Amino acid sequence: MVTVANGTLKSVSVTTGSQRVSGSMSDERTWRSAGTLAYGKTYQVAVTAADASGAVVEKTSQFTTLKPASVAKVTFQANALTGLKTGGTYGVGQPVIVAFSKDVKNREVAEKAMEVSTSPAVEGRWRWIDKRTAHWRPAKYWASGTKISVKVDLAGTELGGGVYGSSASTHFTIGPSRIAIADAKTHRMKIYIDGKLVKDMPISMGKGGIVKGDRGQDVNYWTRSGVHVVMTKEQSHRMTSSSYGVTNPNDPNYYDEVIKLCCRITYSGEFVHMADWNIGSQGRANTSHGCINVGPANARWFFDNFQLGDVVDVRNTPRKMALTDGVGGDWTIPWEKW
Repeated sequence: MVTVANGTLKSVSVTTGSQRVSGSMSDERTWRSAGTLAYGKTYQVAVTAADASGAVVEKTSQFTTLKPASVAKVTFQANALTGLKTGGTYGVGQPVIVAFSKDVKNREVAEKAMEVSTSPAVEGRWRWIDKRTAHWRPAKYWASGTKISVKVDLAGTELGGGVYGSSASTHFTIGPSRIAIADAKTHRMKIYIDGKLVKDMPISMGKGGIVKGDRGQDVNYWTRSGVHVVMTKEQSHRMTSSSYGVTNPNDPNYYDEVIKLCCRITYSGEFVHMADWNIGSQGRANTSHGCINVGPANARWFFDNFQLGDVVDVRNTPRKMALTDGVGGDWTIPWEKW
């Protein structure tokens, strides 16, 4: 900000190198920059002002901004695997995710500068999932058509341990309500769009049981119960039991296959995907290694219609969805504990 005590500002120029800082007069005595300045830069200020009699004076000044030892950059994520697309459309289960490139020690300070505004207005809260990631969600799923804007204004703010913040903003919209309810007892998955039942698919889910991996770890074959959210979509994805410790090709639980029409719903490897080899079990028995598999036509429909942020609610299995195993885990935490 540049001010004149007794007189009128005629012109203000603030530059660093060849770059000019944009700004404007808020009144005849005050000029303000349009945004925050950069770290570790030297700025030149040139001002022309006039007094009440019209006498003109020119003043110059120079200053340097702080150069932090470390800066935490801010990104907005749909999930840990996919960035949030500014202006994009997401499902009713999509939380706001702010990710920092460095650990944030002063979380209360950070939260005060992390603003979420929605239309229509809705109450929401932040929760830190780890030292670098904060999620914001309302008490229940978003209403279709909600517009969400996020602004993080932490440039110049010390976040602890010599780490300074940065600033960023984004916005996105919530699309139609698409909710799939997958039931391990009935072996069916019912699909609701904007509250209306539109599909009732036969499925096969995790067969259950626990075996030992190659390092002696427990490998659990139950599909996790609780809310899941679609995080990625892939036309094909290589799935192998080696990823979780079953590496012996002679083991009956070993597999290494390229699977088609895959919608990921957990970080640990649960998908909704096509399984044309398992049509006989779909609607009758749970035989998978943890995924929700469906027949070709239903897999194509699900892949074409479900988008990132849409909900897959798994029910009636003894294994519970964990908070950190996917963004759907956010919805497994009761609102009063969020």
